[in-house]
Amino acid sequence: MRHIALTMGCPVGIGPEIILKFFHGRPALAYCPVVFGDMEVLRRCADELKIPSELIPWQPGISVGAGQIPVYELSRLPVQDLIWGQPTLATGRAMVEYIEQAVSAILAGTFSAMVTCPISKASLNAAGFPYPGHTEMLAALTGSDKYVMMMAGSRLRVTLATIHCSLDSVSALLNKGELRDLIRITNDALRHDFGIVTPRIAVAALNPHAGEACLFGNEEEEVILPAIEEMQREGIQVQGPFPPDTVFFKAAAGMYDVVICMYHDQGLIPFKLLHFKDGVNVTLGLPIIRTSVDHGTAYDIAGCGVADPASLAAAVDLAVLIAGNRSVVERL
Repeated sequence: MRHIALTMGCPVGIGPEIILKFFHGRPALAYCPVVFGDMEVLRRCADELKIPSELIPWQPGISVGAGQIPVYELSRLPVQDLIWGQPTLATGRAMVEYIEQAVSAILAGTFSAMVTCPISKASLNAAGFPYPGHTEMLAALTGSDKYVMMMAGSRLRVTLATIHCSLDSVSALLNKGELRDLIRITNDALRHDFGIVTPRIAVAALNPHAGEACLFGNEEEEVILPAIEEMQREGIQVQGPFPPDTVFFKAAAGMYDVVICMYHDQGLIPFKLLHFKDGVNVTLGLPIIRTSVDHGTAYDIAGCGVADPASLAAAVDLAVLIAGNRSVVERL
């Protein structure tokens, strides 16, 4: 396996801290995550939080020993002027550079996958990149028009029909064609990336009680159910739409491999209830492998030494798993 690109995220968020904690005390890793970031920001973080770290400049072909952190330095920010939790135009531009360079390195074949630390959406926009978030930016960088946001954990996986939009716009955004694509992309990812031979997919309804025979809404009958039935005719094991207040319990109990959700919080509330610390954000439908922590920049605790690296560790492990599964598929 080639290297994994690990983007540092916002330089004044918790990204630097969780990276240092991830590497600390770990044995030499065969897949060698390489940090796309800023050496001095990481060094300052290590010094301030007293995290033992050995930072080394990365270049192709170098040998990385146990405890060493290879850094592909893409910015040299004036650390004396940076304040934890207070992003600037310069930190916004830097975090974009880490992402762009990681995507380019993967497309060039130097890296197998990317794992992303959290960014600030406000800083992203202030730096001149008008994307709602990481997912949409990566789709644009890779020329992908059909992509899916999955949240993955050991007990629950969810994918989303709509992502970053207002709740009152969800109904108008749902359509049969895009739901078909979502089901198909989710099914393919579970088979090829997660190694599930025959995925069991549940679809959550939009309305309470799945619309109660259109008493509470007609989206289930007019949009969601027709999409499910078409995918069933393609041989995909997908069922629903199920009432949202019961389907997540059944999935967490092992009845389904994933729940397709109609809007952001419908899926992320139950997911984070179960996987608040170890959840992983996976972008499906891209030509590259991308996993991410499932939390934000946490500016309120940046620089305090209390950030938990569990989600980052899970994201790295999942990126390795997916890369391995894809290599198997490619050889078949």
